[in-house]
Amino acid sequence: MILIIDFGSQYNQLIARRIREHRVYCQIEPPRISLEEIRAIAPEGIVLSGGPASIYGPKSPKADTGIFELGIPVLGICYGMHYMVNALGGKVWQAQKREYGLAELCVKHDTGIFEGIKEKTKCWMSHGDAIERQPKGFRIIGSTANTKGAAVENLKKGFYGLQFHPEVSHTPKGKKMLSNFLFRICGCKKTWTMRSFINGSVRKIRSVVGDKKVILGLSGGVDSSVTALLLHRAIGEQLTCIFIDNGLLRQGEAADVKKVFKKHLKVNLRFVSAKKRFLSGLKGVVDPEKKRKIIGHTFIEAFEREAQRIKGVTLLGQGTLYPDIIESRSAFGGPSAVIKSHHNVGGLPKRMKLKLIEPLKHLFKDEARRLGKELGLPKNLIWRQPFPGPGLAIRIIGDVTQARLSVLRKADAILFEEIVARNLDKKLWQSFAVLLPLKSVGIMGDQRTYEDTVAIRAVTSTDAMTADWARLPHSLLGSISNRIINEVRGVNRVVYDISSKPPSTIEWE
Repeated sequence: MILIIDFGSQYNQLIARRIREHRVYCQIEPPRISLEEIRAIAPEGIVLSGGPASIYGPKSPKADTGIFELGIPVLGICYGMHYMVNALGGKVWQAQKREYGLAELCVKHDTGIFEGIKEKTKCWMSHGDAIERQPKGFRIIGSTANTKGAAVENLKKGFYGLQFHPEVSHTPKGKKMLSNFLFRICGCKKTWTMRSFINGSVRKIRSVVGDKKVILGLSGGVDSSVTALLLHRAIGEQLTCIFIDNGLLRQGEAADVKKVFKKHLKVNLRFVSAKKRFLSGLKGVVDPEKKRKIIGHTFIEAFEREAQRIKGVTLLGQGTLYPDIIESRSAFGGPSAVIKSHHNVGGLPKRMKLKLIEPLKHLFKDEARRLGKELGLPKNLIWRQPFPGPGLAIRIIGDVTQARLSVLRKADAILFEEIVARNLDKKLWQSFAVLLPLKSVGIMGDQRTYEDTVAIRAVTSTDAMTADWARLPHSLLGSISNRIINEVRGVNRVVYDISSKPPSTIEWE
């Protein structure tokens, strides 16, 4: 496996994805990871990611310099290269010319990480600092017009530094460079598959759990569903899943989850109806953060109440994924900012005194889906679109009531039916309706109306870290609009959201 040390780059997830595409396992850890933890992980190599800081800045992130004494190869990318150069006695300072975007890389030595790469190739730059003095034992192996030390190496120790980003598609030979690092330099093997992940996870889960009992909050989404099946594969009857019907789910979801897990997959499932409790707590609340907190607290109360009825429970399973951790990073002391506050990381009440078990925390969403397929999860759950923890409450802008939930459910169901009919459900990351607190004038049957507005949101993405609005056919948008206005009482206008992430988020609240 390969260890990626996260210095705050927007491309961290992409580095991990590129490495896994080579069937080599990797995981991202914050700079504060200790040498003892690294030795326990026993990586074949280390990648130091890029980041927004300058190495000479007062708050620049730094890792333990002992990583350079572990006797394993290290690849520094952008800021990661600056950290390595600085830590080993070189000097990095402000570049005379900043360099952003495409640049032509001149390869001086086609060995090591550049083996099999021609003298000139394109690369993607994003930096304002550069190497002023190399550490002892290093040599320049690549340059651009603006950056003399665009690539450096210490061949003897297996240390490599790239000023550019090999992980992005704009560096056409980046995949080859990473392949050289993984296989020629680190000696990795192509052994990481979903089947090997299952086997390794089952062994680890059994080792951690022993004869103890585990509970899991099952939502019916991909993350929790796959977690439930993996835990069930490992410990069987020792797992109990608790499904809290909060009344904020999409049309028919609660019944589907109950049918699939209890009857088809034979997983221990406790079904708790708590609709009235959630709606009562949300009455009159319009602030999205207050909604989240109320829903979170109410869920925990309902979950705790049910969990207390199961004797001998010491572990709590959660379907945490990599993007959850990255977007909630500040809770762990990492360099990335908090984007969302409704992820399921870091929200466990201390009074429950349960130890977390998160078997998917190093997987991306597409990998979780492949894992679900390998475990036998039904297709309709494997391809279920991501759904926020607070449910429809954050897709209703303003007050959440039973009447408004009914309107949104019907509109959302129509949207999904139309998307499926066009075979677009697997091509879109998410598609959903949002009920706005905005009424407008309309005409129906020669009569004036003053009714609600529904916004349609559809995006494409691979892991939700970034997303682009989907270019749905105009005929499809027309069909969706006509059906919602004609079939959902109380709606007379439909609009389409054409915002990308960033700067917008996928959800409206």
